[in-house]
Amino acid sequence: MEDLLKCTFCGKKKEDLIILISGIDAHICNFCVEKSYSIIHNNMRSIKDKSTLKKMKNPKKIKYFLDQNIMGQERAKKIISVSVYDHYKKINFINESNKDDLILEKSNILLIGDTGTGKTLFAKSIATLLNVPFAIADATALTEAGYVGEDVESILTRLLQSANYDVNSTENGVVFIDEIDKIARKNDNPSITRDVSGEGVQQALLKILEGTIVFVPPQGGRKHPEQKMIPINTDNILFIAGGTFNGIKTIIRNRINQNTIGFLKKEKIKKNENIIDNISPLDLIKFGLIPELIGRFSIITHLNPLDKNILKKILINPKNSLLKQYKQLFYLDKIKLDITNEAIDIIVEKTFKLGLGARGLRVFLEKILLDYRFNIEDTQNNLNITKDIVINKLSSF
Repeated sequence: MEDLLKCTFCGKKKEDLIILISGIDAHICNFCVEKSYSIIHNNMRSIKDKSTLKKMKNPKKIKYFLDQNIMGQERAKKIISVSVYDHYKKINFINESNKDDLILEKSNILLIGDTGTGKTLFAKSIATLLNVPFAIADATALTEAGYVGEDVESILTRLLQSANYDVNSTENGVVFIDEIDKIARKNDNPSITRDVSGEGVQQALLKILEGTIVFVPPQGGRKHPEQKMIPINTDNILFIAGGTFNGIKTIIRNRINQNTIGFLKKEKIKKNENIIDNISPLDLIKFGLIPELIGRFSIITHLNPLDKNILKKILINPKNSLLKQYKQLFYLDKIKLDITNEAIDIIVEKTFKLGLGARGLRVFLEKILLDYRFNIEDTQNNLNITKDIVINKLSSF
């Protein structure tokens, strides 16, 4: 009788199977269980993604979410909100009611801004909003294939690892490529000799930015050359690149203020105008990015330098603000931390002068609160940080 047992779904006999699970009036094999799980998993993911999009409703909802985490940068948030919304529609509805076989092109994002203005925070916030895997790659560590350093495929390896090796999740993830400006070619002319950490990397990045099938080593290529490669489709992966682009302002200023041929006239930049507002793809080419790479980043926006008012808001207002984090750390030791408004103003003033953007806030808070945290058992239950304490702690700055 046992020899006649077979899977009710696929009809395979028990002797040809690894596992055959018995039910009341039916049986199912391990292969059908795996297929059933895959179908359910994909359907549930589709339902979840559409539900998330429905909750977003429109770019204003996305911007509202960004407002909870990022202070200022209103224009950048508006541009990115529209881009993310369009990208998310592309992922979920590309195969629905597409009678004309339209192909929605991907819109990668290039963020330009000084250090500490929030480039990485933008990318992290977008990944959190979409509830997708997120990976950060440092462009300075990348080299052209075959040279010392990391291949560009290592970017996708990080994303795959972030998704716990779930290929479907990986293919809908978000990648932030930091320090993209550091791979600019060394001069304005195309390379005659090898530029393996500059133009060579830019050329290598093109294929994964555009949207193609990339065979990715799950553990990294050079350390485990024998490993099985995993195919990843990058068509739906949103790439966000960021860089400070030191020197780009000079390039913009020279372009705008140059003499117009035939006229003794100069176009002057308006007073108090942020010169980076006038950036164009031509300036990026002059800086050292190849036109093909710029073409892969159809959304180019910049982040404004942080003034004192924005720095103060960053310290206090966001859901995950630094001040709230430190208050929670002390609260876990049953200590109530308060910092007076005058003390906060001094911290903001010194951060602004230091020029490190939002990162500078943590530098000063660490220095002010270090001794209290080290001597936590002797710290009073109500810790009040005043203007005088801050002046004393930061006297060396």
